[in-house]
Amino acid sequence: MNEWTNSDWKEATEHEELVAFYLYTPLCGTCAVASKILNVVTELKPSLSIGKANLNYVEELATEYQIESVPCLLIKRKGEQAEKVYAFQSVQNILQKLS
Repeated sequence: MNEWTNSDWKEATEHEELVAFYLYTPLCGTCAVASKILNVVTELKPSLSIGKANLNYVEELATEYQIESVPCLLIKRKGEQAEKVYAFQSVQNILQKLS
């Protein structure tokens, strides 16, 4: 999972059918758990386009997508926003949302 900028996210949504963008903050304990879940997901689905960003550096996304808290996983299908995930729960849960 690579660090993305806002422009990386926008470019990926224009060229990929399914894209996910993981937003976190470094001092968030729940974000650390969510990061581990997403690391497993990226190992299981290496072809899936998933980026991540510290929300402190992409603040415009917080406003644009009305991010309520972190961790947050933005999922877009065919350029259209499909879902904002705040409760990661498990690897299986995230895999289901990304299938």
